[in-house]
Amino acid sequence: MSDATRAASARVAAAAPRGPKWAMVIDLAKCVGCDTCTVSCKAENRTPPGVSYNVLVEEEVGAFPNVRRVRIPRPCMQCDNAPCVQVCPVGATFKMDNGIVAIDYDRCIGCRYCMAACPYGARSFDFGESYEDEMEGFDEVQAPEYGIARGRRERGSSPVGNVRKCHFCFHRLERGEEPACVETCVANARYFGDLNDPNSVVSQLVAGPRAFRLKEELGTEPRVWYLR
Repeated sequence: MSDATRAASARVAAAAPRGPKWAMVIDLAKCVGCDTCTVSCKAENRTPPGVSYNVLVEEEVGAFPNVRRVRIPRPCMQCDNAPCVQVCPVGATFKMDNGIVAIDYDRCIGCRYCMAACPYGARSFDFGESYEDEMEGFDEVQAPEYGIARGRRERGSSPVGNVRKCHFCFHRLERGEEPACVETCVANARYFGDLNDPNSVVSQLVAGPRAFRLKEELGTEPRVWYLR
C-alpha cells in the first residue's frame, strides 16, 4: 500500500462513525399521559423523593369550551451543545462518545450551576431524602448508574449531594437493553436507537416531516425528538 493510499484510508477511518450515537423519539400523538415512563424510571434507577429523570409536563391550551390538554414527556435532552457541560466548574458533567451527557458523581461538588443552565429543567439535586419509611430496604441498594455499582445510600456518599438526571439508562444499554421508559411505554410512543445507523427507526423518524425538537432556537442540538 502506498503512502498516499494509507493516508487516505486513515482519513476515512477517522471520519467514520465510531460506535452508536443514541437518540430517542417520542410520538406525542401516541402518548396517553399514563406516567408509566415516570414510574418505571424511578423504579429502575431507584431515585429518591424529589428526583425524577422522566416527567410528564402538562399544559391546558385553548379557550373554553375549546380546551385541550397537551402532554409532553421530558427526559434529559442529551444535548450535543449542552449548556450544563459548559458551566460545570469542575468538569463533572461531560459528553460521552455515544451522545449521552453524563455526570461524574465523584467529581460533582453540588454547586447546581448546571441546573440553572439547563433550559429544559431536566436536572434535580439529591438532598438525601429517602423512601425508607415507605419502602423497607430502599437505602440498601442503589442502581448501577453509568455502570458503577455503589453501596448503601447515605449522607456524605454519592450520589447524595450531587445533581442527577436521565442518562438513557446507560447501565441497561451496556447490557444490550433499551431504556426502561422505552421498554415499558404502554402506548409504544417511544423509540430508541442509533443515529449513526441510517436504517434505524430513529434515523428515519427524525428525517420525517413530523419531527421537531424543543427550543431548537437555543442551538442546544437535543438528541430527543418529538413527533407532532
